[in-house]
Amino acid sequence: MGYPMAVNLRSKLSHDYTLLICDVSKDSLERFQEQVQGKGPVEAVQNGHEAMGRTNIVITMLPGSPAVKAVYLDPDTGILSGAVAAAKLSPQKKIIVECGTIETSTILEVAKASKETAAALPSPATLTFIDAPVSGGPMGAEAGTLTFMVGCDSKNPTDAEIVFPSVKSVLSHMGNPNSIFACGPVGAGTAFKIINNYLSAITSLAASEALNIGVKMGLDPHLLTDVINVSGGQCWVTSQSNPVPGVHANAPASRGYEGGFRIELCKKVLGMGSELAEMVGARTILDKPTLEAFSEAASDPRYKGKDARVVYKWLNESERNNR
Repeated sequence: MGYPMAVNLRSKLSHDYTLLICDVSKDSLERFQEQVQGKGPVEAVQNGHEAMGRTNIVITMLPGSPAVKAVYLDPDTGILSGAVAAAKLSPQKKIIVECGTIETSTILEVAKASKETAAALPSPATLTFIDAPVSGGPMGAEAGTLTFMVGCDSKNPTDAEIVFPSVKSVLSHMGNPNSIFACGPVGAGTAFKIINNYLSAITSLAASEALNIGVKMGLDPHLLTDVINVSGGQCWVTSQSNPVPGVHANAPASRGYEGGFRIELCKKVLGMGSELAEMVGARTILDKPTLEAFSEAASDPRYKGKDARVVYKWLNESERNNR
């Protein structure tokens, strides 16, 4: 996700800006620099600490809580320690943004640490942490049409009136400007994303079950999809990323279920939604059977690592269990 997001950012930013990039993969860094050659200055940095000394906006796209804690909290290479070092040399206003889908507890932990760091900075230095997870998957990242769900503390008028518009202007290079939402305080963006993915995961299985019934009956899946999409069953899965191969030419299902939102990640975020529901005391019915379905499909070597809509293929190739 981070790679195509960075491509769009470099392609749409003014050449007056230098884009700093950082990744654990040296090959990815070299490939990126070759791909965007001529679109504006690009330089690689070693870590978040170095980045904070050279820029006032840092955007991270990390895969999980361990990576987030390492990148932000490491006392030697982390973003927060970099903010402290940078403020000693030149106190400035800095914004740090995490765009991954990360457990709420980790986001709040980093937010707390960021506030404590900000409180100790010399005036006029400021440090604002924002969570801004995305929706749209790899296809949206490549097209620059991502939705951003932004959590930014609004108790401070500066955050509400200055920080969010500044962040939105940058995120607009990677997403649809009309789909960048101020969702509430830090953590709210993550909650919005988890709830969205919770629904998306369940509808992926539901749509796959419905379409598999039609295919098993011998119905034309293209026509069935057309009817669903102008009827009450229409959803994002049937209209944008149909799980039946060949119905949508650009969907992962038509590319061997490659290049989409991996089933393991879909299972993970569904589990995060289930945990969130438990945390707030919300009753749920569909999460556990859907988690079981994704777990069974993901454990099969034929479907492992594939786009989550591969649950259609898993259903289609499975025998009915009459319990």
